[in-house]
Amino acid sequence: MERAFAAGDLSEWLAALSSPAVWPEALALAACLAIAWLIARQVRGPQPHPDSVWFGHGVAGGVLFPALALLLAVGTRWGLASRVPSDALFRLAVPVLLSLLVIRVVVHVLARAFPQSDAMRAVGRSVSWLAWITVVLWMTGVLPVLLSELDKVQWKVGSTRISLRNLLEGTLTAVVVLVISLWVSSALEARLLRGATDNLSARKIAANALRAVFLFVGLMFALSAAGIDLTALGVLGGAVGVGLGFGLQKLAANYVSGFVILAERSMRIGDVVKIDDFEGRITDIKTRYTLIRANNGREAIVPNEVLITQRVENSTYADRRVLVTTTVQVAYGTDLAALEPRLLEAIRAVPRVIAEPAPQMQLTAFAPDGMDLTLPFWIEDPENGQGNVRSEVNRAVLRTLNEMGVEIPYPQRVLHRARSGAG
Repeated sequence: MERAFAAGDLSEWLAALSSPAVWPEALALAACLAIAWLIARQVRGPQPHPDSVWFGHGVAGGVLFPALALLLAVGTRWGLASRVPSDALFRLAVPVLLSLLVIRVVVHVLARAFPQSDAMRAVGRSVSWLAWITVVLWMTGVLPVLLSELDKVQWKVGSTRISLRNLLEGTLTAVVVLVISLWVSSALEARLLRGATDNLSARKIAANALRAVFLFVGLMFALSAAGIDLTALGVLGGAVGVGLGFGLQKLAANYVSGFVILAERSMRIGDVVKIDDFEGRITDIKTRYTLIRANNGREAIVPNEVLITQRVENSTYADRRVLVTTTVQVAYGTDLAALEPRLLEAIRAVPRVIAEPAPQMQLTAFAPDGMDLTLPFWIEDPENGQGNVRSEVNRAVLRTLNEMGVEIPYPQRVLHRARSGAG
């Protein structure tokens, strides 16, 4: 940021703002804002991008508009330096646009990376307040004095002398670096996962690895910016290793298991699995846990280590076709030879029932009240549920039995009354 206003310069700047010479500068700044808005609107297109960091909820709601406006304002100021008598308005507009750009980047990236985190929303609000307070302090000439006083507050850590100013500037730089790392990793992850079908697991492991690398590099830059000697991390790495060996075994095992699952593709996003008594479709595989959503809407968060060490039934690992069965009982005396083709035709007419393997009718038992028929059929979209397709098949079977006049027997009991002997 350029030189701040001193106490005497502030009054001169206010006087310059009220003079007629500021009007050409005001027109130039208004033209910069209008051009930035038009470019952002043209790039955004007719379709809204509410989740986009670049656009946000409106044309000027994302990062693109303040970035374009800042570039145009800086370029226009340089171009008009020798043509206008004053640049008082640009001296205000440039830091304001810069603060707006920083706020938009931090807030949008944190909201996209941590959509459900109240702590990240608090960090975003704190950065917004800090950015605007910094602009006000800079414009009033208080910021250089405050930084000078903060620089006098020092303490020694080992052989390094750290001041409060260095700590605050390093912390701010660390936040910006980590936010940029999150932004780049999220953009790459979205591009990798876009349009993925069969290779979704491979793309997911690549996205997780990229995010880990970017966050690690960003953390190293952040620690260096905060004035922390990175050579001291060797001792810290040994301590972390001991911690992983004792207290963080489960956490490390879950992370390693997550990469193993994605690499082996033993379970993929979209597979229908059953763990213990919970059955559902895998909706996401994180580095630490896997999300499984049941057909009734419940979701299970399963640690990845459980998927590696315990028995898991994967209904769609080798073949997505799943066998579903239903049963019906018909009365004795029913012509099964005439009934079988009609029932199989009705089952095949159900939309989700596949033709191969074909449905079957099996006489499985002679019950006390009738003959038990088992009707197995196959589907290839188990993630859409089995109870609903079984219900549609049962409806089709019932219609066919009613059309053919086939009786579904009620439970019957025969009572024999013994005759009493002659008196």
